[in-house]
Amino acid sequence: MTTTASRPSASDRGPRPTAPGPGFAHLTRLSDDTGLFEHARHAIVRREHGYCTDDVARGLVVTSREPEPTEEVLRLAECYLAFLTHAQDGGGAFRNRLGHDRRWTDAPGLGDWWGRALWGLGTAAARSPAAWIREEALVAFSRGANRRSPAPHAMAFAGLGAVEVLRRHPAHAAAAALLTDAATTIGGPGSDPRWPWPQQGLTYASAALAEVVIAASQLRHGGPPLDDGLRMLAWLRDVQLRDGHLSVVPAGGWRRGAARLRHDQQPIEVAAFADACATAATVTGDPGWEAGVHQAVGWFRGDNDVGTPMWDPATGGGYDGLTPHGPNLNQGAESTLALIATLQHVRRWS
Repeated sequence: MTTTASRPSASDRGPRPTAPGPGFAHLTRLSDDTGLFEHARHAIVRREHGYCTDDVARGLVVTSREPEPTEEVLRLAECYLAFLTHAQDGGGAFRNRLGHDRRWTDAPGLGDWWGRALWGLGTAAARSPAAWIREEALVAFSRGANRRSPAPHAMAFAGLGAVEVLRRHPAHAAAAALLTDAATTIGGPGSDPRWPWPQQGLTYASAALAEVVIAASQLRHGGPPLDDGLRMLAWLRDVQLRDGHLSVVPAGGWRRGAARLRHDQQPIEVAAFADACATAATVTGDPGWEAGVHQAVGWFRGDNDVGTPMWDPATGGGYDGLTPHGPNLNQGAESTLALIATLQHVRRWS
């Protein structure tokens, strides 16, 4: 069920809520002692849809990014780590979907969920303040890092996990090889300045691909040129700006040569863009990339095509998508995690 708000007029919108630092109240609401439920109707969990590795992995990313986590955030990280280790088979692949009856509904595979699992595990291995979480996450990451997916997005997400591990463990051979292969699978920009993207279409979380190329240029000897990733990200930024605000490629994607639609825009695009701009700012020292982070935060605050906030201050949940009529008021895991991930950058560039 999709619930949307009617589009407010300029006089009805009123002041936009100020984006706070990241809050975990709604993430806690969506979680139990097994994992993180995928969907919600408004702010109420839809238990019948169960859990997925994709979202649990992203949950481990954001909880591990907290420099001074509360006891509750550490509990969530422990829960998510246990879920991922349960989802992983002996060869390093992962199952993705677990029903509320605690039964897996799929076989282990190397889809996006494998890549995101390695992203979550790599982030926990590098950043968790709890030594035992770091140690267990590194074991599971190392097992999965020896596998490869033919899909650029899956490899990009896995590459982000490798980036995290290499920043803490520069000599980690499996992470180094994985990052190299991720950048190769993604490819470099084309020669046509009108479409300098490695693929013929933009689909989802596109900025993650550029971020991996940028990071690989710094962390791998003989890696891609830094300018390759920066060109990709700069073009993506330029085509997603409209009247000074962020207008991300919608869920239907955008094929080269086709008309570009404006809706439905997904929070995952905004979070990926914020992460990539933060990485570009760190790598280059160019404060111009900080503007991208602010635009991403602004999108959630209401600086978007509809002029409406994309989060609920009462619950702390992120809305599931931006439609022509306003937000989809459901507050599922993916959108809430995207909100948290974006707001985590406010600490650095506030």
